[in-house]
Amino acid sequence: MARLRILVLTSSTGAGHDTRAQAFAEWCYELYRHDVDVRIEQMLEKSSGFFSAGVNFYNWIQQKSPWLHKGFYLFVELLSLLNRRSVSFGRAYYEKVLRDYRPHLIFSVHDCLNRGYFQLARKILGPDRVRCATYCGEFSGGFGYSINWVEPSADLYVSRTATANDFAIKLGMPAARTRVRGYLMQPRAYVEVLPTADARADFLENELELRSDRFTLFLATGGNGANNHLELLPQLLPHADRLQVVLVCGKNRETYNELVHWRAEHPELACYVDGFSEKVHLLLQVSDAVVTRGGTTTCAKALHFRCPIVCNAIGGVMPQESLTVKFFQRGCAAPLIGSAAGFGALIDTWMADRAAYEKLRADFLSLRYEEDPTIVIRELVGLAEEAAANDPDPKTRAKVGLSARPFPPKPRKH
Repeated sequence: MARLRILVLTSSTGAGHDTRAQAFAEWCYELYRHDVDVRIEQMLEKSSGFFSAGVNFYNWIQQKSPWLHKGFYLFVELLSLLNRRSVSFGRAYYEKVLRDYRPHLIFSVHDCLNRGYFQLARKILGPDRVRCATYCGEFSGGFGYSINWVEPSADLYVSRTATANDFAIKLGMPAARTRVRGYLMQPRAYVEVLPTADARADFLENELELRSDRFTLFLATGGNGANNHLELLPQLLPHADRLQVVLVCGKNRETYNELVHWRAEHPELACYVDGFSEKVHLLLQVSDAVVTRGGTTTCAKALHFRCPIVCNAIGGVMPQESLTVKFFQRGCAAPLIGSAAGFGALIDTWMADRAAYEKLRADFLSLRYEEDPTIVIRELVGLAEEAAANDPDPKTRAKVGLSARPFPPKPRKH
């Protein structure tokens, strides 16, 4: 237990929170190796049967009936009252984790794991021996931006965009302790890059067995596999001689099986089908547009990799997804499709007049920004070091003043 210890609080409501938790852990290992120990906890599911049922219900809504989430969202907002000063449901498990692990930093990447959780950590561990930070992945503010994100006592509050950061300040987060830091993607997304047209063509032809001279449309989904792929694909058949499709299914095995069968029945439309993909960052780099719900992780990757977004609103838009949709609609007039027919009309327009697509792409690219992905990691580890300086264990105190390894790493000699 002599290393710097960071406890990451997350939950599997959707896949984005867990993805960011994993990305943070991978960055810490990439930069600090064994000097920083990261422990990820699915705190909602593991601490309370009540919360576990809520997580399952949330994911069911996301897959089956997004329109139901407005009521569920308002119910979840009540946690801001229950957890004003301490943790209500699941306290025993959380307290045990704190006492056993004794983290120097509590890092929350979930809206329901800030209020109360930070106060209880300081009470148990001591205010000088733990720091608390939040990473909020929302793109903008308004209805759908949970009040539970903002715990004003947090030592650091990280937002993805300046728009979202302004809203956090409006909700009570002191501006001096806020930062805008962006993507928080895995290190491999910055290393596995297809830098040239030839590299992208090679990936399309040799890895995906598609053509490099066709318009490539990416039908995406989140980790839970909520999608409308089988509704959308027939709309593409009239243009099968000019476009091709990349499809991922997340953890939805039933959809994967159905798509494999659909592909066999429609050989005229070239399709690449994958389940839960570990190479979405590469698929986005070779796609001309991505159709996705307002999930923050996919949309952030699409923005980083210059792949314009078509917002999927079939079946309704969940409140937190509406924050992402609003950001891209206001920023670049991203298309919003509410039906398969609407999607077909959009593709008809693009295929008839590429100028409409090119304008969308140019406006979309204007929203991009470049960043050093290691800055936010160094800032968070720096907070942990502040607390470790007060740790009674002299071996831990010796870890203060860590030096990060260079990134990207130097190529290995063979």
